This record gives sequence, structure tokens and C-alpha cells, in this order.
Amino acid sequence: MSRVTLHRIEKGEPSVTAGAYAAAAQALGLRLQASPAVVAPALPARRGWIPVRIRLADFPKLKELAWQIHGVEELSPHEALDIYERNWRHVDAETLSAEERDLVDALREALRGSDAV
Repeated sequence: MSRVTLHRIEKGEPSVTAGAYAAAAQALGLRLQASPAVVAPALPARRGWIPVRIRLADFPKLKELAWQIHGVEELSPHEALDIYERNWRHVDAETLSAEERDLVDALREALRGSDAV
């Protein structure tokens, strides 16, 4: 195994193959074993909480409004709020999912005060 691959394993990079992980485990005297997937319970709603990065795929209206941004899968909270604010006239707030409406409200409250979008 190359040093580069070992370094990638140590960093947890997703580009490392399962075979490389198996080889590293074997070198350490460990045995890998497959087990059934365990689904984590859904996190409770965190009203007012905003993520460090906002995935476009998680918020359909934001993804639609950000049509001109290519090759980007995540935005900062400031970027997301700017897109919502610039394009709010194109948003039917009644059709937003509860999660997306909570995001807009949290972004507005955290980054702009209590002014309406």
C-alpha cells in the first residue's frame, strides 16, 4: 500500500477503496466483518438552528432558485439567504416544506435580524 493511500485512510477520505481498508486492517491484525445496517433515528427538529453548510439537494426551492450556480452542492448560510432574498418574489411560501420554511426563518433571524424576507 502506498503512503498516499495510507494517508487517505487516516484522513477518512471517501476515495479509498474497501480493499485498501481491508489491507490496512489486516496489517493491524484486525478482522473486518459485515453486519446489517442500523438506521439512526431521525434527529429532533432544531428550530432556529442553521447548518454550517446547506446542501442544495435537501431544499428543493433553494435548489430551484440557485439554478445559475453550477458545480456547487452546498452553500454557506449567507449565500443561501442571499439567494432566497434576491428571488423571494418567485417563492410561493405556502408550497415550501416545513423544513425549508424553518431554514428560511432561521437564516433570516440569525443573519438579518427579525426583518421579513
